[in-house]
Amino acid sequence: MLRNLFCIFIAVTWTTVLFPVTIVVSILTLDVSTSLFVVQRIWSPVLLWAGGAQFKVIGREKADFTKPAIYVANHQSTLDIPALFVALPVAFRFVAKQQLKYVPFMGWYMSMAKFVFIDRSNHKKAVKSLELAANRIRSGISIAMFAEGTRSDDLSIMPFKKGPFALAMKAGVPVVPVAIEGSGKLMPKNSWNITPGPVTVMVGQPIDPAQFGDDREALMKAVRDCIIDLSAQMGGKGGDKATVVAQKGSEGVARRNQATA
Repeated sequence: MLRNLFCIFIAVTWTTVLFPVTIVVSILTLDVSTSLFVVQRIWSPVLLWAGGAQFKVIGREKADFTKPAIYVANHQSTLDIPALFVALPVAFRFVAKQQLKYVPFMGWYMSMAKFVFIDRSNHKKAVKSLELAANRIRSGISIAMFAEGTRSDDLSIMPFKKGPFALAMKAGVPVVPVAIEGSGKLMPKNSWNITPGPVTVMVGQPIDPAQFGDDREALMKAVRDCIIDLSAQMGGKGGDKATVVAQKGSEGVARRNQATA
């Protein structure tokens, strides 16, 4: 109980203090990428520490962080956000749901820092947001996305949404598979019941979309299979390789009539 209260206090206080600082840093330096140093080196590590995460990163050497890419990860917990900020040594931006744009300080900062917001309830606007993301990638900015679209209830890897892979083909950049393990046990979905323990991020080999031509689902399957394998290597649940694609308009629900892997 004390750990839960401590974690809530630190998360609320640290976020309230740090995000106005990031806004000031962005204004003073005229470079929003500089402010990401505050998010990655100060805000995120403190949140992981407050939750009691024994944090480890494996496989960084596989990715070329000097070039733009799309980092696609599974999603177990709210702590996955600071976990990726600490794990990936590049000034990337998340693709986030539209509602976060209006959160005081944090949402304002995310807008200023050129994070990409998607209105999932409006297909036309969602497509336009992906076009914006593609343009930002072409300008040299890397993007991170949770391909499941929501956090997993049972910590297995759920079917993927198509957006990250359409974006990769549109932008012509590699997809870097990333598996996160342990965050869902430390801080489960929709809960502040904190149980300190190991949280590991494993980076996989980049996958070039060009080798799949226009076959977006083949790219999706290759990336998802890799993340499932990485999860299994870390002792996680992995996932069902036969249920690749999420049902349209749903998150965590497999599309009907999928072929068996």
